[in-house]
Amino acid sequence: MPYVEVQKLIKANPEAVFAVLSDMESFPRFMENVNSVEVVRREGNSTDSQWHVTLQGAPFRWLERDTFLPEEGRITYQQISGDLRRFEGEWRVVPAAGGTSVTLTTDFEFGMPMIASLFNPVAKLILRRNAEQMLDALERDLRDS
Repeated sequence: MPYVEVQKLIKANPEAVFAVLSDMESFPRFMENVNSVEVVRREGNSTDSQWHVTLQGAPFRWLERDTFLPEEGRITYQQISGDLRRFEGEWRVVPAAGGTSVTLTTDFEFGMPMIASLFNPVAKLILRRNAEQMLDALERDLRDS
């Protein structure tokens, strides 16, 4: 199963970073590949959110469970249903010299063993590039606000 992890130092305080990451419905405003995010359920420290994104011209949709752990500086997500067999990971927000270290991890599986060996390396590159773009967009949004 492919695993992607990207990290970036963002010049903002951890609370501000966590607040932006917790407002997933605003992601389409500053992340070009995210078409829409709709929170369909809120309960305690978790939400279920419906995602519509476009990666390399291909549309992807899924419903994920997001769990917010502000005291740990983490937001975990796990696909409940959608286009991939498995899609999960987390955001980690850690105070660092000069700002906040933000890490995004993604673990995924297509669920089609016959083509996975062909698509996994390409998908991993696309997801890495997408994750880097998300962190860059997060930084721009925090800088512009």
